[in-house]
Amino acid sequence: MAKVSATTKRYLVASDFDQTLSFNDSGIVLSELLGIPGFHEKVTGLAKVNLVQQGAELAYLLRHDPEFRSVRREHLTEAGKHVRLKNNVDLLGEFFEKGLDSYDFQFYVISASPQDVVQSALEGIVPADHIFGTQLGYDASTGEICSIDRVSAGYGKVAVLQELETKLQITPDHTVYMGDGSSDLFVMLHVNSREGYTIAVSEAKFLGRIAKRTVLSDSALSVLVPILEDILNWNSAQIREVFESRGLALQEWDKTRTDWVTFQQYIRPISEKPAAGSRKTA
Repeated sequence: MAKVSATTKRYLVASDFDQTLSFNDSGIVLSELLGIPGFHEKVTGLAKVNLVQQGAELAYLLRHDPEFRSVRREHLTEAGKHVRLKNNVDLLGEFFEKGLDSYDFQFYVISASPQDVVQSALEGIVPADHIFGTQLGYDASTGEICSIDRVSAGYGKVAVLQELETKLQITPDHTVYMGDGSSDLFVMLHVNSREGYTIAVSEAKFLGRIAKRTVLSDSALSVLVPILEDILNWNSAQIREVFESRGLALQEWDKTRTDWVTFQQYIRPISEKPAAGSRKTA
């Protein structure tokens, strides 16, 4: 870890898990592991009726759906081992752990996925006490999930982030959050409103409009590009050098801006239609 001094700039970097640090959705992995069909349909149904906060569907199913009644802690731990992480997640954790000269990064994962799943998936990469997932209660005699103690989804992520800022004594404008989906909207709006920095790692249009930068890559290290460029104000040569010092060549870096444009034909009321032969010419 970088030596922290009075001149060290400290940052809180928080990340979602599903589809941000991983390719797989925890709920899908767990369902396939236990042979429970129709996970997508169940989640879609919950989303339509707005019964739970977006991102918290799996937590709801674990507690209330009869087909998930058989799930125990060991199943969640095993599911975590089957989650396919994005490339270089270990190097990302190592980068934040070591920090840079005069920069210290406190890296945390905040996810609506069960904490047991995320801790298992990131074992040896992110310390267990740096992971905030959905906390479940288990029956001491049967091992059955008997309660949902805390859900880190929607505004729940905001609450965790504020607790971390207070605990670490890091100001909101030194908070960075990265995510991929609708469950990250609340926390991204919150971070932006307090002059923090947000990164989207998916092509979701609604998220791209809110996040300050969008980065698409199979490598988790890609999120370092906007952090180094926009927050640390490094140039492209410096950014390439920091990757090369870790044995990686930044092979492709396409900086593009995409405008999503759709037109709808405007149909005037009959009373507004111009009379025949009345077209104006230059």
